[in-house]
Amino acid sequence: MIVEEIEAIRRPMRPVAPEKDGPRVNEEIRIREVQLIDQDGQNRGVLAIRDALALAQEAGLDLVEIAPNSAPPVCKILDYGRFKYQNQKKASEARKKQKVVEVKEIKLRPGIDDHDYDVKMRAMQRFFEEGDKVKVTLRFRGREMAHQDIGYKLLQKLKEDVTAIAKVEAEPMLEGRQMIMILAPR
Repeated sequence: MIVEEIEAIRRPMRPVAPEKDGPRVNEEIRIREVQLIDQDGQNRGVLAIRDALALAQEAGLDLVEIAPNSAPPVCKILDYGRFKYQNQKKASEARKKQKVVEVKEIKLRPGIDDHDYDVKMRAMQRFFEEGDKVKVTLRFRGREMAHQDIGYKLLQKLKEDVTAIAKVEAEPMLEGRQMIMILAPR
C-alpha cells in the first residue's frame, strides 16, 4: 500500500497594514467626496477628494479627516503635526485632572477601646478628605464569633459617627470571620 503525501496549497500571506491610530490624512483618505472646512474655518461644502487635496497642498497644509462617520466625511485643512500635538496636550491635561479613587482599609476588633476608636476615626476622616473610599473590616477571633451582635453595634455606631462626611456604599455583611462595610466620601 502506497501512502501519498498531500500537500496543502497555501496562499501567500498578504502584508496587513497596521491599523493607524488617529485620523486619516491626505492620501490615506479613500473616498470620492468630502465635506471640506478650510484653514480659516469656512465651510467649503462637498468637494471631490482631488480638489480638496489640491486646496490643502496649495495652502501648504494637510487634509485631515475630522468626522469619518458622517456622510460625506468631514475633512479640514490644517497642519497635522500641530493638530497631533494639541490633541496630546489635551489628553495629558485630562490625565492630570483625573483623580484615582483608592479604597483604604481600616481594621477593627469588637473590643476596641475608646481612644483607639478615636484614632481610627481621625484616620478615616483624613481618607475621606483626600477623596478615598474606606473599607472597614471588623475581625472576629476565637469565641468572639458567638457575639457578632457586638461587632454589628460597633459598625452601626461608626456609621452614625461618619454620617456627616460619608455615605454607606455597602452595608455591614459577614464574610467568614470578618464583618465588612464600605464607606464613600460625600
